[in-house]
Amino acid sequence: MSLIDTLMRYLNPEPDPSLEAVFAHQQQQLPVVWLLGNTGAGKSSLIRTITADSQVEIGNGFQPCTASSMQYAFPAERPLLTFLDTRGLGEAGYDAADDIDWCQARSHALVVVMKLTDMSQQPVLSALQQIADSRQGFQLLLVQTGCEQLAAEARTQALHYQRQQLDACWRQPYRAVVVDFEPLQGEPVGLDGLRQQLAEMLPVVAQLQSDNQHSDQEAANFSRLRTEVLWYAGAAAASDAVPAVGLVAVPGIQAKMLHSLASRYGVAWDRRALGEFIAALGAGFGVQYAGNLGVRQLSKLIPGYGQTVGAALAATVSFAATWALGRVACHYLYHKSRGEPIDEQALQAMYKQAFDSMKRQRLGSVTDKGAGSDAGRH
Repeated sequence: MSLIDTLMRYLNPEPDPSLEAVFAHQQQQLPVVWLLGNTGAGKSSLIRTITADSQVEIGNGFQPCTASSMQYAFPAERPLLTFLDTRGLGEAGYDAADDIDWCQARSHALVVVMKLTDMSQQPVLSALQQIADSRQGFQLLLVQTGCEQLAAEARTQALHYQRQQLDACWRQPYRAVVVDFEPLQGEPVGLDGLRQQLAEMLPVVAQLQSDNQHSDQEAANFSRLRTEVLWYAGAAAASDAVPAVGLVAVPGIQAKMLHSLASRYGVAWDRRALGEFIAALGAGFGVQYAGNLGVRQLSKLIPGYGQTVGAALAATVSFAATWALGRVACHYLYHKSRGEPIDEQALQAMYKQAFDSMKRQRLGSVTDKGAGSDAGRH
């Protein structure tokens, strides 16, 4: 069966229980950022910085998940990332152990938010002590906020004091960044450093970031669809992490993505349009597509290797390929909707650049997973 036949089979399918199971599995595997900090420390501002969602607030849009913790999935329709907030740590008679165990088992990164003018950090430090005692190698980022609200000497003293406190209870390498989300004067401080530190801990944060300065209207249109493409790429990666599943599920997920993107541009896929699109990607694209998918599945069947490195590599390549396919599909559909000619060389170069850059990013995250950092430690 040709690539066009395979994709056409899925473009307008009946509900597929196997794909729904993949999407449900992806939902359970979302990267999770666990936030710890006193009320008013700046946790809501931090989430707004990452998501560019000006409406989000701790408590608004968050759903209870334990007696004293709440979670928020972003974006709401097709989430790529979940935030956890543990509250009530300082309440008399409250034992945070159960909530900490629940959050710890699900989290991929721990972000501790401390306001420099708030010297009452004991509830947060006590929670960190419990986490440090039960889990080694957990990625932690200290975000110290409100730096512009103190004079230089007082700011230096507060920074040093809070990090001394954290050093005493954590006793592991960690990252640190200093920010001010709402300075009394001027623009916010330290946001680029915050984004960079989070992106190094969780690649999805880097993937969510988009430049507001677009080279043309096509790129601006794609920026509004990037989270949707990332969601489908994540689903493809999740399915490809299971032996003998990705071979069937990945083309189905990619076809669903193409169908959804076409509806956004008001373009209907038919055999002719899909054939034109595949042809524009180059004569060898279909052969490479089928070959890579088969090799990835075979690599996962190798005992030992297949369940670790093979599965991770398969998921990485499926993520990158789905992302690249979505990127060039948006480019193609934009020009198709306007009746404009397609530059095949530009389309092929765009696919290669999108695939290569995302593959490097994902492979780097697999290589570095679990590695700590002493960035900013004193």
